[in-house]
Amino acid sequence: MAAESKSEIAYRLIRERIDSGQYGPGYRLVLAPIANELDMSVVPVREAIRRLEAEQLVTFERNIGAQVALLKETEYQHTMETLALVEGSATALSAPTLTADQLRRATEVNERMRSSLEHFDPHYFTELNLEFHRVLFETCPNPHILDLVHRGWNRMRMLRDSSFGFVPERAHESVAEHDRILQLLADRAPAIEVELAAREHRLATLHAVLERQQQPHASAADSAA
Repeated sequence: MAAESKSEIAYRLIRERIDSGQYGPGYRLVLAPIANELDMSVVPVREAIRRLEAEQLVTFERNIGAQVALLKETEYQHTMETLALVEGSATALSAPTLTADQLRRATEVNERMRSSLEHFDPHYFTELNLEFHRVLFETCPNPHILDLVHRGWNRMRMLRDSSFGFVPERAHESVAEHDRILQLLADRAPAIEVELAAREHRLATLHAVLERQQQPHASAADSAA
């Protein structure tokens, strides 16, 4: 197995910190401190940042330099719409290969989500939500679609720590929709039914967020929650 290049090491470090939110939108990426931390020259760090720029995660501003890309007002909507399509497809493609054990695991996670509703923590609920969906889409045989799903979830973490913190009432509906998706999978329903159910499930959260943003009392601080 070939050793990881310095550029790849720098890329992975910066990408992980962007995905985790440690480097948030607008964070300046100064070459020298990153290079010193990794005990390398600035050249591979510069290469890593150029790669991130090609992925639209980093921008260059005159007199500022490299920084984590700022969020556009429509970025959340576009990301959710794209994720609905690719995650729906990935779930449908995974459906024929899902075992009884995997469906049992997903059901157990959804029950934990249901139990958490009484003392609701949106961040914890969101982590369980990802765990639930990961069981259902991770066996997707198409690696390109699966990569797009992973990118969508990573982008969502950058854009909004938890949609459920903004529309907590959506959590109850989400758990019920999970029940329906699980039933379709257990019944070996046609792939198109599974895909549409997974897609509409994702879009329902988007629509709830957009409706809340349009309400007069929805402040800018709420929108960024």
